[in-house]
Amino acid sequence: MKKNILIIGAGGVAQVAAVKAAMHNDVLGDINIASRTLEKCEAIVAGIVERKALKRPGLIAAHQLDAMDIEATKALIRQTKSQIVLNAGSAFLNMSVLRASIEAGVAYIDTAIHEDPSKVCEQPPWYGNYEWKHRETCERKGITAILGAGFDPGVVNAYAALAAQHYFDAIDSIDIIDVNAGSHGRYFATNFDPEINFREFTGTVWSWQNSQWTPNQMFEVSREDDLPVVGTHKTYLTGHDEVHSLSANLGVPDIRFWMGFGEHYINVFTVLKNLGLLSEKPVVTAEGQEVVPLKLVKAVLPDPASLAPGYSGKTFIGNLIKGHRGGAETEMLIYNICDHEETFAETGSQAISYTAGVPAIAAAMLVARGEWDCHHMANIEELPPVPFLELLETMGLPTRLRDGAGDRSFAVEKLPVPKKARLGAS
Repeated sequence: MKKNILIIGAGGVAQVAAVKAAMHNDVLGDINIASRTLEKCEAIVAGIVERKALKRPGLIAAHQLDAMDIEATKALIRQTKSQIVLNAGSAFLNMSVLRASIEAGVAYIDTAIHEDPSKVCEQPPWYGNYEWKHRETCERKGITAILGAGFDPGVVNAYAALAAQHYFDAIDSIDIIDVNAGSHGRYFATNFDPEINFREFTGTVWSWQNSQWTPNQMFEVSREDDLPVVGTHKTYLTGHDEVHSLSANLGVPDIRFWMGFGEHYINVFTVLKNLGLLSEKPVVTAEGQEVVPLKLVKAVLPDPASLAPGYSGKTFIGNLIKGHRGGAETEMLIYNICDHEETFAETGSQAISYTAGVPAIAAAMLVARGEWDCHHMANIEELPPVPFLELLETMGLPTRLRDGAGDRSFAVEKLPVPKKARLGAS
């Protein structure tokens, strides 16, 4: 059993994670929150105290930390006696926080693939470029490192594992669909870190088709789906984290990620890109100042966390899975619906942050309880999906299924008998 969690980051996802950790401090123990800006961490702590979110009396504290500094991160891990580190900050931090966790001998969890600030839309497989290079070290040292424990990546990986283990004999295709049908009322804003958001879409986007990596340009390929609750939406093929691990771990020939964008977003994005304002390469102004255009755009856009108070509407994230069972073709949609106003009332954050932060804490709880304390590096689909999805049912992210029998709630006791496990923690 592991106790005490160190949450690195102080944005919207970290805020959700901290609130949910407080609600489950009987399992997680002491809660420490750290980022470069101490005031943001202190504000999260104050909000938790004001909400009286702690399930039982316990420690919750704020710390200032440059998480790029491996030695400083190791020192804080030891100072706080944390046995679980959740990187809920920028994806630029993954490798430094992962290394600090390995060297300190504690469990590591993140919510997205590492990003190199100098590279955009790298050649796949992204995990193979960074995190997976540390798999042997984690295995040798017995370190639990759980990668991509948000929603997408994260919960959608568990949906894929659930389908492979319980509902399909063979899966032909997985289409992951992410639609934000909400409205924040601003002229233009991104729902998470603008720098990370834009970097996903400014170069080649990669999908896994016919068992090989396939390149496309952003907004080149689209589809329309009539989705539960949120209705009909147009989505666009793009690259995304979970495709890189699912393609390696499940043996499915076609795995694609589709994200919904409104025409206004596409128009503004296109103008910014064509003007060169989404470039990560420095430029020099007439006054001799060196600036990175993408960082300038990030600085003038609204902080994603600031969108929460006025957000309305819902999100849809799910997997449309096609394959065979018992010799017959079968299709299933496994999904979640999340409400922006409800998540704000509970945690002070909008649903995009909520859907990333809640699963990360569910993963931490499973590590703390020993069910996911696997002592090696794993992506979510390599771990037992049922305990994860069952826990999320109680934490605000229920799973629903749609197939020939209609829509229904996820119910563990009604799951088909699983095939001999092809997945799972060792």
